[in-house]
Amino acid sequence: MKKKLNGRETLFIATMLFGMFFGAGNLIFPVYMGQLAGRNVWPAFLGFLITGVGLPLLGVAAIGLSRSDGLLELSGKVGRKYSVFFTCALYLTIGPFFAIPRCATVPFTIGITPLLGGGSHHVALPIFSAVFFLIVLGFSLRPGKILTYVGKFLTPAFLIFLGILVITALFNPMARVSEIEPTGAYIDKPFFTGFLDGYNTMDALASLAFGIVVVNVIRRLGVETPEHVAGETARAGVFSCVIMGVIYLAVTIAGTQSSGAGVACENGGEVLALIADHYFGHTGSLILAAIVTLACLKTSVGLVTSCAETFVEMFPHGPKYRAWAVIFSAVSFLVANLGLNAIIEYSVPVLMLLYPLAITLIALGLTGRFFGHDRAVYACVTGFTLPAAVIDFIGALPELPALEGVRSALSTFCINYLPFYGLGLGWICPALVGLAIGLAVHFARKAR
Repeated sequence: MKKKLNGRETLFIATMLFGMFFGAGNLIFPVYMGQLAGRNVWPAFLGFLITGVGLPLLGVAAIGLSRSDGLLELSGKVGRKYSVFFTCALYLTIGPFFAIPRCATVPFTIGITPLLGGGSHHVALPIFSAVFFLIVLGFSLRPGKILTYVGKFLTPAFLIFLGILVITALFNPMARVSEIEPTGAYIDKPFFTGFLDGYNTMDALASLAFGIVVVNVIRRLGVETPEHVAGETARAGVFSCVIMGVIYLAVTIAGTQSSGAGVACENGGEVLALIADHYFGHTGSLILAAIVTLACLKTSVGLVTSCAETFVEMFPHGPKYRAWAVIFSAVSFLVANLGLNAIIEYSVPVLMLLYPLAITLIALGLTGRFFGHDRAVYACVTGFTLPAAVIDFIGALPELPALEGVRSALSTFCINYLPFYGLGLGWICPALVGLAIGLAVHFARKAR
């Protein structure tokens, strides 16, 4: 029985994991952050690095090091009912309700739309998304081949296209970073704004989903004992996140330098289109379309695979894997045709709800050996974090007249009594209180 993967196998798993993580959202958010942050890009990037790279690495490690057989088992340390709720909510968020549909609408919006000119987009989007999800479904119906499809073919092709665009921009900058004025929240609190920007990638949530995919692939390669699987999972995660961090840095700086064109963009897609057009003209649009489509395609394959495998595990008497893959692809196709703006608008409050719960679960999974993974600690931390996360959820909802009174009262109360609420991190102190209570209960039991 193998105890360790060889270098080639580790590299392939690392590129597979990177390929599943790095989609179009990972391009449009850092590049847009770069343009807005201006010369304050360095603290903003540091904040983004924590939630966009650090947390995904810790999430993958938490699955491996806690020896949990996926998110359902890890969140089950809080309680059975909570594990079903949280697992369903997380997988549906990074699956058919938000992330997978975004994977189709982003390449259409920033890669295909410019090529259509004044064409009929309401007809083109269903056609594009139908072809897109048929390809995704074809890959997803063969989950045992995911290492080959994503690690060996799609990821290298994506990196080649991305490298052409970003390297050209970095070696021929439109402006010096030090000369660009920051805007908006990046003027006063660039670090915390960048920290929250990292939520948009959904990678910390995805890490809890992809962790089991990595574990299963490692097992197929012959490493089966839990401690060795955990070590190889963490090692592959480190390599993957190093790749992500380097690319994030290059894309962010390219976005910052794009301010030299004197064009204020409304989203990261427009920034990428601006960069591509500036350096390559019409050819740039084709390169951009290839970059974004490949990025989204490989991410969608990973998401559909993870969601289908998890729902088979959660509902063993329900549909089989192939049926779940078809269902998730079909639902994603329907949601994608609502358009990118609607998907992004409603994903933000859901992320504000789920991210605090995911961060605390990752932290507990990593440190659980110090308190024996006592359910009391998990339950107390989660129980105190959840109300604060719900408040953040309500505050991030789109404007709804029926909620304005409640939202205003909650905001006033939290600003006065909840530390860090104004930074979008109001859940931290309640989580620490829950941790203190949980540990007190644990050590009291141990003393008895």
